[in-house]
Amino acid sequence: MQEVAKDPLIGSTVDGRYLVLSKVARGGMSTVYLAKDIRLNRNIALKILHPHLAVDNAFIERLQREAWSAASLSHPHVVQIHDHGAGTGHAYLVLEYIDGYTLRDVIDTNGALTPRQALDLMDPIVEGLAAAHSAGLVHRDVKPENVLISHSGWVKIGDFGLSRAVTTNTNTATLLGTVAYIAPELVNGQGGDARSDIYSAGIMLYELLTGAQPFRGTVPIAVAMQHVRDDVPPPSAAVPGLPAEMDELVRYMSEKDPDNRPANGASLLEDLRHIRATLTPAELDAGGSSTRADAPAWADGGVTEAIPAGSGGEAGKLAADSGDTTVLAAAVHPTSVLPAGRRLYVDEAVPDGGTESLPRLSKREQRAGARARAKAAARPVTTLGPRHPRRRALLWVLVVLILGVLGALAGWYLALGPGALATVPNVHNKTVAQAQAMLHAEGFDLVSTTDVFSEQVATGMVVDTDPVHGTSQRRFQGVTLQVSKGPVLYPVPALGGMTLEDAKAALTAGHLAVGSVGGIYDEKAPAGTVLSQDPAAGGGFRANSKVNVVVSKGPKPIPVPTVVGKTSDDARAALTSLGLVPEIAPGQVNSATIPAGSVASQSPQSGELTAGGKVTLTLSKGPRMVMVPDLVGKQVGAATAELQALGFKVQVENLLGGFFGTVRFQDPQGVEAPEGSTVTLKVI
Repeated sequence: MQEVAKDPLIGSTVDGRYLVLSKVARGGMSTVYLAKDIRLNRNIALKILHPHLAVDNAFIERLQREAWSAASLSHPHVVQIHDHGAGTGHAYLVLEYIDGYTLRDVIDTNGALTPRQALDLMDPIVEGLAAAHSAGLVHRDVKPENVLISHSGWVKIGDFGLSRAVTTNTNTATLLGTVAYIAPELVNGQGGDARSDIYSAGIMLYELLTGAQPFRGTVPIAVAMQHVRDDVPPPSAAVPGLPAEMDELVRYMSEKDPDNRPANGASLLEDLRHIRATLTPAELDAGGSSTRADAPAWADGGVTEAIPAGSGGEAGKLAADSGDTTVLAAAVHPTSVLPAGRRLYVDEAVPDGGTESLPRLSKREQRAGARARAKAAARPVTTLGPRHPRRRALLWVLVVLILGVLGALAGWYLALGPGALATVPNVHNKTVAQAQAMLHAEGFDLVSTTDVFSEQVATGMVVDTDPVHGTSQRRFQGVTLQVSKGPVLYPVPALGGMTLEDAKAALTAGHLAVGSVGGIYDEKAPAGTVLSQDPAAGGGFRANSKVNVVVSKGPKPIPVPTVVGKTSDDARAALTSLGLVPEIAPGQVNSATIPAGSVASQSPQSGELTAGGKVTLTLSKGPRMVMVPDLVGKQVGAATAELQALGFKVQVENLLGGFFGTVRFQDPQGVEAPEGSTVTLKVI
């Protein structure tokens, strides 16, 4: 087996202070080590940024500013930043060391959680986000991997500061690669704020309740576009039996429009605790995966443990101080991961013997509440003066009767009347009349319609409802039918006169596509210009419909014929018949082979021209006249050479065998003759 190379940082000391003990994890931006702060003798988490970030001076400056801001945030549910620095070839952050595991480990180990467990986990997370938002910090990368849980039960959210520093760097792929939780506005490049953290937390709550992420794809961009286009499905669709309040909470947190989400963590925390307080124990324990033998201690289902009033606990002390003769008890729900003494919820006893789930107050809030209770106790609650017991008894009877009638009416209203819960039926692909009848049958009388485009559903048929089918809501609440007005139709732009590239760009911008591209010769339109299109401009067509175009190939080329040797008239007629323009050169040239008046040369001699192209013709003025010298008495070789030098042809006739090789007669002799003509030499 090949031995894994040892990390060179392990055993070394960073900046003379942080002794690196072991590697904990490696991510897209950094490697995390367990280290010891030698100066303070404590374990810390040392996050060493990857080299490509460490050498970016602008990034280091941003990291320093963000680290200063994040370090100013001190909250029990936020991982504290202790220090930061940059050395030769590396930059680092010193963070509070959490001995435990991440929320991702919880999901992978346990799968879907009950609402009680999910809310107990979300409460400290949202509380930490609320503190950060109040301090003007936005996380921008909320996900289970950034939620740390210590073995003693503390929940903390980490990577504040680093997230924003990386998103402002030119290399954003590491952070934005976490597409499973990214808010739509970040995908669209609109920037994010506290509401982006709320969206990511909503996706995380969905995953806690169902054990899976709402959007999946084979490539990251596909998942990112689902965040932009698609609504997050209700958790109850994946885990039947979950209370409708959890569906509503997930929907509220994951709205596409940031304005429709909670404004910040503090607002969400208030809603989250209110929902938890209103759910029944059965609803809190609905859903979830089967109990595992190796499940962590926090996943105990939220069993309530009664504490006697005299046990010395805070609830018991309050009961003893109240002066009631009835012994009250308080029960504490063990939360998902918090240690004793830092519970999220306390079930205080109420007069009817039940329990009411309330948020745990801080010491400052407890002191303020005590002062308010003392002030209320000093206020008289009865009216001084004469009493009329019989009248009071009659009044109480009337009050009880009225309350009974009102209770009966309220019960009818909420159980059987317009206030009763009903399930929105599936009316997809029904006519409007059919859909209205189905909704009326379920008790929904307030039905409206709105028109939407649809590629799959025919015009006039119902595409969907708002709220979607399967949703439970009160009958008096309205249901909107989304009626198809057919697919979106796009007009075809006029492409004539455009270049082919411009035509393609115009079709793409108009949500259409280029079909076949033909070409014909055209004497007027430049090559590459669109001459015609099919279909014609105007009309309406579905997205990506193809438009065929015919493009000019320019003027048709004409091969240049050879007219050398032809008479002037014949040459011009031949060129004109092809659409070319003959031009006669002003000068003429002598030619020993071409008679006068015929074409001696042309330009161009060959190749191709377009219609109207010019061909220049140079005419012959016949052969040149040359004086024939008298060569009688000369040797035949010398005479022949001299005549040939003058451009004549030589014919030799031997007399008596031509034994001496001397020219005895010549014809012609001493007169001018045409160049190239023949001179006869008779030799003896």
